[in-house]
Amino acid sequence: MDQPALADAFFSARRTQDTLPLIALPAEPDRAWLRGLPDRHARWLRGQGADLAGAGLVLPVPGEDGDLEAVYFSPTSHAGDSWWLAHLPAKLPPGRYVLEDEAGLSRGAATQACFGWALSQCPDRRYKSDGAGDAGASSSAAAGRRARAPQGDAPAVLVWPKAADRVETSAWLEGVVMARRLVNTPAEDMGPAELAEAAKALAEQHGGRFEQVVGDAMLAEGFPAAHAVGRGATPARAPRILMLRFRGSRSAPTLALVGKGVVFDTGGLDIKPRSSMRNMKKDMGGAAVALGLARTLLELGTDLNLLVVIGAVENAVSAGSFRPGDVLQTRKGLTVEVGDTDAEGRLVLSDCLTYAGEQDPDLILDFATLTGSARVALGPDLPPVMGRDNGLSTALAQAGHEVGDPLWPMPLYLPYAQHLRSNIADLCNITEGFGFAGSITAGLFLEKFVSKGTDWAHFDLFCWNPINRPGRPAGGEAHALRAVAGFLRTWKPDRRT
Repeated sequence: MDQPALADAFFSARRTQDTLPLIALPAEPDRAWLRGLPDRHARWLRGQGADLAGAGLVLPVPGEDGDLEAVYFSPTSHAGDSWWLAHLPAKLPPGRYVLEDEAGLSRGAATQACFGWALSQCPDRRYKSDGAGDAGASSSAAAGRRARAPQGDAPAVLVWPKAADRVETSAWLEGVVMARRLVNTPAEDMGPAELAEAAKALAEQHGGRFEQVVGDAMLAEGFPAAHAVGRGATPARAPRILMLRFRGSRSAPTLALVGKGVVFDTGGLDIKPRSSMRNMKKDMGGAAVALGLARTLLELGTDLNLLVVIGAVENAVSAGSFRPGDVLQTRKGLTVEVGDTDAEGRLVLSDCLTYAGEQDPDLILDFATLTGSARVALGPDLPPVMGRDNGLSTALAQAGHEVGDPLWPMPLYLPYAQHLRSNIADLCNITEGFGFAGSITAGLFLEKFVSKGTDWAHFDLFCWNPINRPGRPAGGEAHALRAVAGFLRTWKPDRRT
């Protein structure tokens, strides 16, 4: 029997006698507001010596018998609706809670708040030695199955706000937790084969079809560029192309999700410095987001013919590694001169995007931890999205704004494509002598492998939280997942010929 939904551990459909109220402090608590409270509560709050207008406050109020009677709180600074409640569970004793005044909550705000409430109680403790980790911590396939509720102390349970979309909250939680755990898994336990196991587990759980092309078979099957990037790894970590298919109704549109799955990136022969290599287990974050998004869409019951294509490789240093100056063949037929072996993700994606386009999808979305330039421009929390159609990029960014998963539309400025020229091949994988607009030029490189006339958008992700914040612990992150799921809720393809 399948495990219950992860969200079930953190929510209740009804309040009981021992349910405790959560009371939001106003932005500017004044004497009039305090006079409207029970006398005991007002006296207690005045006596705390806290600035009641401060951010991130959690002020428990005892009853006459000394037991907890209510909790007053303020959101953390600049958190947004998704993280409005995320700081509370860690500061509350296990129990059942209810938002005292939820009348002003919209569907979107309530759904985001519930998501943050639950996600803050899903730390990734698989590798902790205190017994708090999930069973089968080192099994990568476990990340592809439904996540388990945390072990140990009972969680803080919230009575569902009436406005919240329970299905959407649960689907977001399943997808984000899956993606985060895939990214967090050390490369020792997350090679190409293990990423394939996680993808296969997802397909099996949701009645999809899973296929893979492994090792030298990639040459015969037409994935030469992806093979070149991964051929330097050991045979046990041979490169592969993963394909998952999920059928919708006969009239459903076809969506292709393409993910960069570089399970570890040394930089290849153009090796990275230690500081840049430290977190390169996250270089498969694009694949993790594609798989997590697929899970969310399937949990939501979105009517799509869904194709997921992942290039799962390790960019290793060995005698078999591809070299600077090599000219690689691609599935598209274009030749690419290697200007830098550390610009490997776009080579892997070139074959995957070509294959996805051959399936005649209505829309291709690709996800990749592709450039440091995107981080320099926009920081760790704001991924750029770009595509041929600026309207599509803008619509995706608007969807991200609505669900608290921000994106920034970036232009594919075509004049910059001239800097991808090569003297001996059709193009180069970097812009030698032009050290600007790295994220845009990477997108322009990918655009050359997308079928003409096909709607497409590219997400240049970070997939990492560099610092701890409520609901967003340091480590793997599923940037753009909820934004895209929100966009697809109302997406209708333009099928004009």
